[in-house]
Amino acid sequence: MPVYNKLVRDLIPEVIKSSGKECRTRILDEEDYQRELAIKLKEESEEYFASIDPKQSLEELADMLEVIRALASVHGASWEQLEALRVKKAEQRGGFQERVYLIDVDDNA
Repeated sequence: MPVYNKLVRDLIPEVIKSSGKECRTRILDEEDYQRELAIKLKEESEEYFASIDPKQSLEELADMLEVIRALASVHGASWEQLEALRVKKAEQRGGFQERVYLIDVDDNA
């Protein structure tokens, strides 16, 4: 019997049961939930970097967004509040569309 011990999407137990298999789950407390979300974000990030084609890359990015939404909630913010923060930072510091690559900074100038 495979042991997973990891945070999964809410409907995964139903998917497993619909395939005729059984599984055991538990509901995490807030501290464990936050820790497991951070682990899940790292896992999804690693899967993104291991992606070999654009479709798979987009799937992993979608998974990362789902985890980020949950993390925003854990930190007391809605998706809209997180997006507003992103927009504010983009207005102040820009985004990444122009592909600027900083080489160095001369502190003596």
